[in-house]
Amino acid sequence: MGGTELEGKAGLGFNDSMIHPPSREPGGARWLAAVLLAAIAVALPAWAQEAAAPGAVAKSDFNTPAEADPYDDKAVAAFAASLPPPVIYSRNRAPGTPKLGELPLRESVSEYGITWHFDPPAPVGQFINGDWYVVGPVTVTSIDPKPVYGAEIPAGELDHMDKERPEGQRVRNGFMVNPPARMKVAYDSGVRNWWDAALIQKLPAAMKPGDSLVATISMPKGLILHAQLRNKIERGVEDCSPIRTAAVLTCVGAPQPPDAFRPAFCDRSQRIYLARDLKRELLPKAAASRSLPSLARFVRFTQRPWVGTCFFGFEEPVENMPQYGLEYGRVSGLSALLLCTDLKPEQKEPLLVNYVQIGIDLGGMIRAGHPGWTGFGGHGSGRKLPIVFAGILLGDDELANINQSFPKASFGEDEQTAYGDCWTGAKVVFAGHSGIDEATGRGRNQVRNQPWGPYEHTPPAQWKEGQNTSESYRRCCTSVGWVA
Repeated sequence: MGGTELEGKAGLGFNDSMIHPPSREPGGARWLAAVLLAAIAVALPAWAQEAAAPGAVAKSDFNTPAEADPYDDKAVAAFAASLPPPVIYSRNRAPGTPKLGELPLRESVSEYGITWHFDPPAPVGQFINGDWYVVGPVTVTSIDPKPVYGAEIPAGELDHMDKERPEGQRVRNGFMVNPPARMKVAYDSGVRNWWDAALIQKLPAAMKPGDSLVATISMPKGLILHAQLRNKIERGVEDCSPIRTAAVLTCVGAPQPPDAFRPAFCDRSQRIYLARDLKRELLPKAAASRSLPSLARFVRFTQRPWVGTCFFGFEEPVENMPQYGLEYGRVSGLSALLLCTDLKPEQKEPLLVNYVQIGIDLGGMIRAGHPGWTGFGGHGSGRKLPIVFAGILLGDDELANINQSFPKASFGEDEQTAYGDCWTGAKVVFAGHSGIDEATGRGRNQVRNQPWGPYEHTPPAQWKEGQNTSESYRRCCTSVGWVA
């Protein structure tokens, strides 16, 4: 179909004879994974230009204004030195499952600066990535740092979003037992757009097998944190997240083997995957180049749980995960590429475990009803590849073919790319700032009264202001992340 016809249908439904996203192709999920893995090799030399600047890691209380980089060379080196030697489990080297009486009884467990206290003491263990589980039922009586509510928050710590809330709806260091797989949270009242006071929870927290508790540490005012790859985050400034750190505690019904992945924090059925089942032989072994980015830094990027269920990064913990869609896509893509090199298996295993865990968590969100992450400017990228990657390596066809399994779930890369005649002569086009709605197949040409759907089927001389905006986002914040 010619460009003139497509222009007239840019806001209408798309079918296989028109522009359509690659996810609608047979085997689209695996195809996209292969394309992304091939493409991200292009920009590896650019990594050296974006290495994080050195800096000290600051304290996490309300009284320490500072600038810190949790991902600088010194911090990454200290993190790498703290990791235990990797163990590569397989079906021929499968660990045994401990008996309940073999687990230690603990009054508390700690991770990433967060401590959960139990009364009475409870049997605990750790998943393969180091996250804690507790055999329940159990009562969490207190959490450190302490969740703070209302008038307990110092007046000088209130940001402009806090001040928009009634005092009784203000929270710091919040937690959620079983956070919903939707764009609503109650960790910190400084969260924009997605804050829901109805979800505020207070201690004690009773947990039963199947439950997950996500606890957080809030950003104090005045602290500036460097985010992954790019951006500086400061509470109350522009679109910055007010959440510094998060950790997940899982309540299970029985001890787990040492190679068990943590079940997705949104998965109430607690599907357990085992590292012994990873099909590592499927990973390509491309020659590692001299410009390879720091493997330890990407292990650190992916070590802590990526608990972002919302959008725009408004609630994403700065010390856990990327903050903007461009960096989300780059960390996701580069991590996958590192795992597809000929580095030694024991070198790659920590990143492999972390990356598969991210895919399990993201896939768990979709399975629990999350709508996905739509294409919106630079946002929405980077979630699909970890899901497909984990599905392929774990032999989970539902995750490996996530588009076919959940055809209405949105992924930014799908919605912003399409097959069709481009003005350049190419057969693939960038589908615009807001792309094509995955659920309906319709171009989003009237988002905020702007023509932000498909536009590359027309020559640049015919582009309107909103289409020029789409082109700017293609150059700055989407395609550069997909090849990054």
